[in-house]
Amino acid sequence: MAVDAGLVAWVTEALETVGSVTMRRMMGGATLYMDGAAFAIVTSDGVLRFKADAENDALWDAAGCERFSYEFANGRIGTMNYRRAPEDLYDDADALREWAAPAIAAGQRAPKKKPKKR
Repeated sequence: MAVDAGLVAWVTEALETVGSVTMRRMMGGATLYMDGAAFAIVTSDGVLRFKADAENDALWDAAGCERFSYEFANGRIGTMNYRRAPEDLYDDADALREWAAPAIAAGQRAPKKKPKKR
């Protein structure tokens, strides 16, 4: 499946007042960055998921936003620190900005990846 370009455009437009959103395609989906820090992913099924961490997990839990999980070929289940976005933000820019804020903060808190040695 292709990345939902309309969803990426909506997020980018809604967050223009917050900062610059960029995208990098990954494994059938896309990672969204705010000023260089990963804050969300759009999965291949067109679902927006926001970055979570120990500081904001309780917020996502209280809202019933499940953790992103996937199945490996061998049947093992893996998870990532991304939570499904609440349904009400898909047509409400204010709600999108409100829910994106803790995800952006989590992205900024995340340890920076070290450059690969050559």
